[in-house]
Amino acid sequence: MPRVGTATVRLRPTTGRQALPRLRESVVVAVLIVAAIVEGSLRDDLSWPAATVVLTVVMLSGLLWRRSHPLAVVLIVTALTAALDVAQFAAGVPGDGMATMFALILAPYSLFRWGARNARVIGGVALAAGVLSSAALGPEPAGDGVIGALAGVLFVGCACLLGALRRERAERRQKEIAVARSQEREALARDLHDTIGHHVSAIAIRAQATAFAVDDPSVVADSLRVIETEAKTVLDEMRSLVRTLRTAAEYAPATGLSDLARLATVGPPRVTVEIEQMDAPSELHAATLYRVAQEAVTNARRHADAVTEVSITLRAEGEDLDLRVRDDGRGPATAASEGYGLVGIAERVALLGGTVDAGRQPEGGWLVHARIPRRAP
Repeated sequence: MPRVGTATVRLRPTTGRQALPRLRESVVVAVLIVAAIVEGSLRDDLSWPAATVVLTVVMLSGLLWRRSHPLAVVLIVTALTAALDVAQFAAGVPGDGMATMFALILAPYSLFRWGARNARVIGGVALAAGVLSSAALGPEPAGDGVIGALAGVLFVGCACLLGALRRERAERRQKEIAVARSQEREALARDLHDTIGHHVSAIAIRAQATAFAVDDPSVVADSLRVIETEAKTVLDEMRSLVRTLRTAAEYAPATGLSDLARLATVGPPRVTVEIEQMDAPSELHAATLYRVAQEAVTNARRHADAVTEVSITLRAEGEDLDLRVRDDGRGPATAASEGYGLVGIAERVALLGGTVDAGRQPEGGWLVHARIPRRAP
């Protein structure tokens, strides 16, 4: 979950999410290695069955590092394939391959999906040379060799193109997330401006009143206490958003718990709001709670299927504020992988040291759960 200055929308279940891709790839590679060994033991048409199986197993094992070192994997696969072709050509034996070698198409895909720009250029040249050398050293007649070369180029080229398209899509999404975060930080800056303006105005008024009552110690003491309290509040608010940048020139009015209560509607869908009796949170915390609830209700209305009721519950649990927005829709509300509203509110909540969970519930419906400490880090 996020710390101050970062934001994550966590979709349940989350246990072991980061380990799943690596575990899944390890299982797939292990299955491919077993399949290669079984294929090599069953086929009697391989010229060099032992050498072919060993090289295939080595190349398939390299797929475990296709994300972290895609260029190295491509160069190793290309070099071993070319070495086998050259050795078989020199020995005058047929250049037979194995069916499990088709899985090696993941190497060029990974190069153009995760490789750096220079790595893609170097790897592309190596792949082209490997395809052409395989076609030139093959036992097919000249005409068939040209067709085979074209087929190989098309096959490898399609894998590279898919990797490049997937890379472009991921980069575009990162840019859209950055824009969403920037917009949310601008909104936070507007809220911070209103909050500071309110407290600084109180300080200024008290200071002015003190100037006209310098001979009355009780008035001076009372004014100093108010000034101290307001100044501490302003400092607390500013520390909670020390990394927030503001570029907007206009300021929207701040929202609070009263605005949260006004989210209740008779429908459709019906929205109910339950706010537990508690000490009033700061204006910044109240504005953040309102923004989370507003985004969750909007998602339920736009994206949940057959939703009839949305419930908003705000409680104080220890030193935290606990907000839950639940709908009863059959279909999913917008998830973090499909939209950027949750990314924005996660950024806002993270700056206050809080967390956001979003996920489908076992009994049905979608839940957005935000938890924010009263005292920001």
